[in-house]
Amino acid sequence: MVANTHPNPSENSAQILVVEDEIEIRELISLLLLRQGHRVQQCGSAHEALETLKKSKYDLVVLDWMLPQMSGVDLLKVIGGSAEFNNPLQRPPVLMVTAKAEPQDIVVGLEAGADDYITKPFEPNVFTARVKALLRRKGVSTPSTSQQNADSDILKLGGLTMNLAIYEVRCGTELIHLTPSEFKILATMGSHQGRVLTRDQLIEKVQGEGISVTGRTIDTHVFGLRKKLGECADVIETIRGVGYRVKTE
Repeated sequence: MVANTHPNPSENSAQILVVEDEIEIRELISLLLLRQGHRVQQCGSAHEALETLKKSKYDLVVLDWMLPQMSGVDLLKVIGGSAEFNNPLQRPPVLMVTAKAEPQDIVVGLEAGADDYITKPFEPNVFTARVKALLRRKGVSTPSTSQQNADSDILKLGGLTMNLAIYEVRCGTELIHLTPSEFKILATMGSHQGRVLTRDQLIEKVQGEGISVTGRTIDTHVFGLRKKLGECADVIETIRGVGYRVKTE
């Protein structure tokens, strides 16, 4: 499962691979990175990550330790012993993000090849600072918030304001925290304001290579969206038997 979750990546954006099997944590990490202006791809296992790394170059890998079948530490050892990554310039820096917080765990992770190590639960500002530091070391700059805002696309949907560049949604002045999938659905409907979109059309926008999304999944995302949008939830209208649309003002 690999999904590119940046809607409008710029050429100067860092390309980051997030390897995490827990969907909620993976979505949170991806959202934090997207808000910094990076391009993000996701994998749910070390095996998928290894194949992805062989096909594409990344500026950073955010890696969980406890993954199914192959652990993050084992993945680091495979990368370290692989001829494909013998050249340090070919191997992306790795930020290990894990619940294993004992001092000996940190030592194991760093000795296996991680460039930095942060434990769960983590503070978002600490996480983004670690990411920036690793990217600086690699010579990749992070767009400043002012740059992102200057280049952003703003959608006004009733009482909602969407900033497509930094994955920000506000109902009035209140910041609404959406997952990347929820954001994609709302942005897609918002970009076609007043037009009815079928579940199949929304599925095309949400799913990536190797990801199976069904109409029921879309319904679940829309249900979650409405709960999070609170007073602004009525901007989404259900067209029975067809799909959904964002109302025109």
